[in-house]
Amino acid sequence: MINVLHCYKTYYPDTFGGIEQVIYQLAEGGIRENIRSTVLTHSPAYDEEVSILDHHTIHRVKTICEFASTPFSFNAVKTFKELAKSADIIHYHFPYPFMDFMHFAAGIKKPSVVSYHSDIVKQKLLLKLYSPLMNRFLKSVDRIVAASPNYVESSPTLQQFKDKVDVIPYGLDKNFYQNNDVAVLERWKSRFPQGFFLFIGTFRYYKGLHILIEAAQNSRYPIVVVGAGPIEAELKAQAQKLSVDNIHFLGALGDSDKAALLQLSTCLVFPSHLRSEAFGISLLEGALYSKPLISSEIGTGTTYINIHQQTGLVVPPSDPVALRRAMDEIWFNPEQAKRYGEAAHDRFESLFTAQKMVTSYNNIYKSLLSL
Repeated sequence: MINVLHCYKTYYPDTFGGIEQVIYQLAEGGIRENIRSTVLTHSPAYDEEVSILDHHTIHRVKTICEFASTPFSFNAVKTFKELAKSADIIHYHFPYPFMDFMHFAAGIKKPSVVSYHSDIVKQKLLLKLYSPLMNRFLKSVDRIVAASPNYVESSPTLQQFKDKVDVIPYGLDKNFYQNNDVAVLERWKSRFPQGFFLFIGTFRYYKGLHILIEAAQNSRYPIVVVGAGPIEAELKAQAQKLSVDNIHFLGALGDSDKAALLQLSTCLVFPSHLRSEAFGISLLEGALYSKPLISSEIGTGTTYINIHQQTGLVVPPSDPVALRRAMDEIWFNPEQAKRYGEAAHDRFESLFTAQKMVTSYNNIYKSLLSL
């Protein structure tokens, strides 16, 4: 049995982002590989709590404040140091600057892996202040894992540590997406009987939803948007101002509804326009359901998932005209769209299953423990 301690700033049930999903897949998928996982995370809702989620343990420490998307806690270092004693591997999830501090404050000497999920893009001034700690942290860990070769090549930070970087694509488990609720399927099918474009994600500045709204002007096909986030009000205001009435904001939905919409959709559209979008889990979800994909070329993992004119269409970022042209091409050419979707599914099976991800990480864990 290998005991792995995952460390990240947030986790279920407080948030439901892509990194949280990756941690969950590693924790649950690792059971078959004889890996036992514990997750240390912050929470604004709990003082100090231990809970079980399916087959892994979550330790939450109380967030006392948050600055630049980084939570801080009085008890985190003490709890982290205690949990690390019984761990064989410390698995960090980057970026989370307070984690770097905890690593040194706790005097961690265990084998360590960093899943490098994203460069720090938005806080450029703070990055200059943080860089010495970040570089010291990344230098001190044993292995760094990126989710795509595209991201390794385009990341100035990863290029500095290329000799210890591995590439392990994110993976999804089809079992978590099986929707057997016929009533849910029928309900959504009756609302959108002719098909629709689908976006799934948190409403953040880099997701490009404002570009999607602009591209949708004077179109008639339904565009379904699933999710919520800090810029929701301004997106809805933009749609109203531009008289775009065929975008349906459904809010955050449960797994059954999301699975039904993925199954019924015509195409998964993913307009993220900044490299803060390091991968794109939603693109994988579309590929899992054999859907054609539309994304932007931003030099990250999105174009590792979606290959232009093979699994879908790739357009320049921040270009609503090009995005609209791609959506029209998919909508009005169903046979071509079907071929793209089939190719997307084949690529998913080849590269992006949860089992492949878990096995690859397990190989790294074992290699570090054998040193």
